[in-house]
Amino acid sequence: MGNTEHKSGKGRKLVGFIGCPSQAIMARYRDAELVDLDNRQPGVSLTEAKEMLPVNACAIIQRILANTLALKPEVIIFDDGYSKCDNARFLGNVIEDRVPEVRLIRTQNDSTKPAGAPICDSDLPLAEKVSLILDDIISPVDKSGLRPCPAPPAAFWGVPGADEAIYELFPPGTQLLGWLRCFENRTPADLELECFVPLGVPTIFFAQTFCSKNILAKHLARKHNGLYVDSDGVLTRSERAQIEAFLHFRRLGH
Repeated sequence: MGNTEHKSGKGRKLVGFIGCPSQAIMARYRDAELVDLDNRQPGVSLTEAKEMLPVNACAIIQRILANTLALKPEVIIFDDGYSKCDNARFLGNVIEDRVPEVRLIRTQNDSTKPAGAPICDSDLPLAEKVSLILDDIISPVDKSGLRPCPAPPAAFWGVPGADEAIYELFPPGTQLLGWLRCFENRTPADLELECFVPLGVPTIFFAQTFCSKNILAKHLARKHNGLYVDSDGVLTRSERAQIEAFLHFRRLGH
């Protein structure tokens, strides 16, 4: 997802990042070739990473390790605090031991200074919103032409999906909530914002299988009469059907 394809970068240092590092530390590497290790990179296989990790490592943790092994950036900026997850923090030890040539910079983004979430609240299709949000941390996106959606037809709460096809199930203008909203706001550790859910909007609460955010996703789904979806990697037909049916009947009821 996003415009993060790895290129040769003639003479430029390859710098990877995990999570949502602070803008201050990211600014130090703006002249480098930045690559988001959380997201799918062309031609990278998960096979070696899966062999090195336990079976209950989520798809995104597998992807981070696979991208690191394949791309071997000179530096990795790692937001390994409570703004990411414990599994990722432990993965940092694996990277340090198994890929010692990579310099791992551990940092914690506990910023409380909001940058706003105009992409999350715009009338764009959901897939485009997620792509813009993830691209924006690498190269600032022009948000001046964004049009807000005053009455969102649905909402998606959670983290980026390993299977990007999930976004196609939602109508344009779907509001983005949860960690993705915190990511655009550049406050990834803001639990109050992560728990924000607007009243009356049909909401899917999504987390990758084995992700600790499933605890919060299931709780909030019950609290707000939403649909909780726990998916590992590729979305199943059953999961697709549940989402489609929920959105169809909830929207008919409004």
